[in-house]
Amino acid sequence: MASHWLYLLFFISGFPALLYQVVWQRTLFSIFGVNIESVTVVVTAFMLGLGLGSMLGGWLSTRSWINRLAMFGVVELGIAAFGVISLPLFRLVAGFTAGAGAPATFLITFALILFPTILMGATLPVLTAELVLRSDNVGRSVGMLYFANTLGSSVACFAAALYTMPLLGMSGSVYLAAGLNASVGLAVLLLRGKPVIDGHVRSIDEDSTASVAKLPFAAGMMLAAMAGFVSLGYEIVWYRVYSFVTGGSPRCFSFVLGAFLGGIALGSLWSRRLCQKREHLLNVVAALVLFSTLLSFAVASLLSYAALLGISYEFTLPLVALAAGALGAVFPLVSHLTVSSDSRAGARLSYLYLSNIIASAAGSYLMGFVLMDLWPLWKISLFLAFLGLGTAALILVLGQQRGWRLKLIQMAAVAGLSLLGGGGLYDGLYERLQFKDEYEPSDRFVDIVETRSGVVTTDKEQRIYGGGARDGVLRTDLLTSDSVIRPFSLSYLHPAPKQVLLIGIAGGAWSQIVGNHPQLENAVAVELNPGYLQVIARYASVAPLLRNPKLQVVVDDGRRWMLANRERKFDAILMDTTQHWRAHATNLLSMEMLTLARSMLKPGGILYYNTTYSDEAQVTGITVFPYALRFGPFLAVSDTPLQLDEARWRKMLLEYRLDGKPVLEGPEGQRRMDQVAAYFRTEDNTGSEHFAVEGIESIGKRTKGARVITDDNMASEWRR
Repeated sequence: MASHWLYLLFFISGFPALLYQVVWQRTLFSIFGVNIESVTVVVTAFMLGLGLGSMLGGWLSTRSWINRLAMFGVVELGIAAFGVISLPLFRLVAGFTAGAGAPATFLITFALILFPTILMGATLPVLTAELVLRSDNVGRSVGMLYFANTLGSSVACFAAALYTMPLLGMSGSVYLAAGLNASVGLAVLLLRGKPVIDGHVRSIDEDSTASVAKLPFAAGMMLAAMAGFVSLGYEIVWYRVYSFVTGGSPRCFSFVLGAFLGGIALGSLWSRRLCQKREHLLNVVAALVLFSTLLSFAVASLLSYAALLGISYEFTLPLVALAAGALGAVFPLVSHLTVSSDSRAGARLSYLYLSNIIASAAGSYLMGFVLMDLWPLWKISLFLAFLGLGTAALILVLGQQRGWRLKLIQMAAVAGLSLLGGGGLYDGLYERLQFKDEYEPSDRFVDIVETRSGVVTTDKEQRIYGGGARDGVLRTDLLTSDSVIRPFSLSYLHPAPKQVLLIGIAGGAWSQIVGNHPQLENAVAVELNPGYLQVIARYASVAPLLRNPKLQVVVDDGRRWMLANRERKFDAILMDTTQHWRAHATNLLSMEMLTLARSMLKPGGILYYNTTYSDEAQVTGITVFPYALRFGPFLAVSDTPLQLDEARWRKMLLEYRLDGKPVLEGPEGQRRMDQVAAYFRTEDNTGSEHFAVEGIESIGKRTKGARVITDDNMASEWRR
């Protein structure tokens, strides 16, 4: 088979690999939750499987009885076969393991994806061994293969965000991926034969003309590891700021990852030209690392200033690609300098690839799981920058051209000194990212709490934001605030809410109000991001909820907690749900989630949740439940007719106490009670949208044709 056909097929092979990763991770998150622990173990399991596959592929590439092209074709068919059965298999296992702890989650995930990830990881060493025997140049072979496969994955990122996920959902995306794998596998098996390039193919015993490695193998493994660690560390940083500037758009991750992989692909392609000569090559590698370090450090700040000018984040993605591309060229160059172009090239490359993968996973884990709980973002970026400078210095020590070395050391020293004051680039970062072209220099957040679960901010008006999107206000005063009417309306919807489950605490207003309901016996409030609790503790209006003996506060993914506690029953489940278009909103709005909530309600119980005016979310609610009432963006649903009672609500409201003080009292309180009560009497009147009350028949007519949200189609997330 001619090499250009092999590169094309490896490009196509990279496309389904990324689709699988996106879909499988989403599926596993719906099973195990989207808390950072689950995210970390799922990603780590993927990386470990790829690393083991690399070792296996490297070993097989040295076996004389292996036809490498035939093996590549069989591997692709094996991946396709697993892809077809993957989602039903995951869902079957989920019925027995949902809600498992972090160690069990890792073992289950690793067992589920071990087979396909090993197959995926084996392909690069096998094909490298094949091409090295043709080209006698490790760097060019690795660079071209890395370019083709990574570019395929980059294209898949953008295709997934724009087309496959919105139009095909998860099942359709997996079937598309499996079809591509099968096509590649069959094409390789049909087209394989004795390859000819320039009239000659070396046998595995013709090593007399093979090029010899110029860099110690241990040093090459160290450099490959450092490049992987720094690049994945910065990817975590970039995803945080890009997610923040978009308010949590589901497309954001795919776009950032697509730019990151696209940059690596182009860097690999460029490195192919450099590999034709070895002169000063280590110095070139050092220069690439230095350039990438400086640009990577500046990306977050440059994005914030672009937002300040009203420039959409998509136009800054070339910065990510350029920074990633400089580091993307390092792996093929290091491979070229470390691996001799003989029959063991594939095996040696597998160890370099393994060190790169393990370090990449370690960088992702350390940044996302450990340091983001300890340091603000600018300190993490500074740490990565100095690590990059250290890597460049190490490369210079290994080099042999003294003049180049001294010049680059001087550049590194200047860069290091500039980075010492680099925290200034991050001053006002989150304000610029959030307020964008409406930002004023006087705009300063009162609180910025950064944890591995996200960023929580508050402003001078006591508005609270999570990940760049507004969550509410840190107030519970019904007399002056309309934003708290809905949690105070619980007694209007249910006669005796004694056991209550709250999914999401955010600013704490709902939990504080419900936790002091006169009829409440006990409540559970589940919050994914512990950063909210740190903010709540600073505000007198909501801080008492943390000491309320009737209220159990749990830090976990809400759906994950429900799956682990399916035997619990509640009179009411309340979800002040995030905007329907944000990433992972499906986990709270899908038919599967509502069905789970329905199973946890007592007879006559209600689910009261925020649809954020989404027709898809509302039609899903009335599909799962036979009775419903919309109150502005909120929907109350139940298995039995809702027992609406204004007199009961008024009585409870007069008994309500927050911090020992009546919620409403005196003439002013009576006036406010009458005003709020009027909102409840506008049945089927949608004129005032924020407080419109609408019955189930009207909801059904208005939302006719809207898609029901499922875990598979994620209808509300991808079609904003």
